[in-house]
Amino acid sequence: MEHRDLADVAAIERRSYEFPWSQGVFRDCLLAGYQCLALDYGDRLAGYSILSIAAGEAHILNLCVSQPIRGFGFGGALLRVMVDRARQSSAERVLLEVRPSNVLAIRLYERRGFIRIGTRRNYYQAAEGREDALVYALELA
Repeated sequence: MEHRDLADVAAIERRSYEFPWSQGVFRDCLLAGYQCLALDYGDRLAGYSILSIAAGEAHILNLCVSQPIRGFGFGGALLRVMVDRARQSSAERVLLEVRPSNVLAIRLYERRGFIRIGTRRNYYQAAEGREDALVYALELA
């Protein structure tokens, strides 16, 4: 992902989530040196992922594929690259949070070996208050 991709990334984010990250949040991830990937499909940006790595632990902060091409394996490909980068950085495990309502993402993570390890209460903003986050981990060591 590069700065020139940020408008397209933010557009996919807005179309995908009721409470999206702003373009500024994505910019800050780039500036912080996080692993930021952009997925090109044909001649357009079609997905992205953000990974933070620190103190032997990797954290997938965001992973999203544009709605028209979901279900074709692109999310799994982004996830595989993120896990490979975590492994190359000597991370011992990969963590992520997911909304309980995001059944497709949960299926993807579980198929890739992630195990649910907890719940963060009232983590996400929701239309009616707050929604919990399910915490998943993949042990690499």
